[in-house]
Amino acid sequence: MADRKLFTLVVILIGISIILAYSLSAYTTILFGVGEFHFAIRQSIFGFISILTIWSIAQLNPDKHLTPLGFTLFFGSIILMIAMPFLPESLVSAVGGAKRWIKILGFSIAPVEFFKIGFIYFLAWSFTRKLGHHDGMGLTNEFKRFAPYALVFIGVMFIIAFVQNDLGQVVVLGLTLLFMLMFAGSSFRFFLTLLLGALIFFLLFIFTAEHRILRIKSWWASAQDTVLSFLPDILANELRVPTDVVPYQIGHSLNAIHNGGLFGVGLANGTFKLGFLSEVHTDFVLAGLAEEFGFAGVVFVVFIFMWIIKRIFTIANRSDDSRIYLFSLGIGLMLSFAFLVNAYGISGITPIKGISVPFLSYGGSAILASSIGIGMILMASKKVNLEKKL
Repeated sequence: MADRKLFTLVVILIGISIILAYSLSAYTTILFGVGEFHFAIRQSIFGFISILTIWSIAQLNPDKHLTPLGFTLFFGSIILMIAMPFLPESLVSAVGGAKRWIKILGFSIAPVEFFKIGFIYFLAWSFTRKLGHHDGMGLTNEFKRFAPYALVFIGVMFIIAFVQNDLGQVVVLGLTLLFMLMFAGSSFRFFLTLLLGALIFFLLFIFTAEHRILRIKSWWASAQDTVLSFLPDILANELRVPTDVVPYQIGHSLNAIHNGGLFGVGLANGTFKLGFLSEVHTDFVLAGLAEEFGFAGVVFVVFIFMWIIKRIFTIANRSDDSRIYLFSLGIGLMLSFAFLVNAYGISGITPIKGISVPFLSYGGSAILASSIGIGMILMASKKVNLEKKL
């Protein structure tokens, strides 16, 4: 294994996730009528499988196994996501009318989590073959060159955002795609044009559905006081919405963070997990961590996570293979965006998107898929120039 430190850092986060799965699920176990260690055991199983997966994939030969694994994830996940709406309820779990999870041996697997890894590999493989430096080719020609990828992404967006009703994943994938394009050789002007176009489409997507408008209003109700304090009263009054639409989840999340203080209330001593934050061990795991371990605990986790990202980017930077460079960069970007989207959401800075914290939130699919991505990076890193230690 080329980078044992990266492996060790990921194992540390997985270990923390198991502890949090036990500590933060106290109310949820009672609510669902399961054993005290139900979620901790399940997270431990997936944690062990994930660690074993990272180690096993890292031993493989990148010249023989990297491309087949990447394309298997890409095409296999697409087939599953397309098939899911047509599968019987005995095989697929539906939440809010959207079928996102396939039931396997008592566990639920989300194909979209594995698709993200395969999609990033597909982009890295294809960008290396089709793209290069723009060399003053002009904005029109850059759009022509990008057109096939736009069609693929639109198809993916339709499946994930409309069929599975999971806009958060589209945001993470879209940001990853944009930044990978720029690092693959596109011009900064093209990058800004796509970013502006994506923002306009995102706004249209929101304002064409009543439930999305209400979600934005509820977020704005919690954030408006800070923003509007900098504006003139006349304008601020026009932009203000009633405070009775403030999302209670955000309010309890902020209170949990505040209650944790500097060093937290102690492991298993949190109170906001007791029915105030629904299933805090999943999307609101950072709020639960902040309450029980305080600011110090959050800083420790952020430090470990940033160290992981630094190791990934170092592998990317020292690779002479453009495909490995872009794939490692893409995985690092995806993990970073997921962490930021979740952190901003639970602190009220942006609307909640239902994105889990990589390696930390409860959930087998997310932790296993991210581990496959790390394993592929470690496998690919065997081809990295290691004259200098990583």
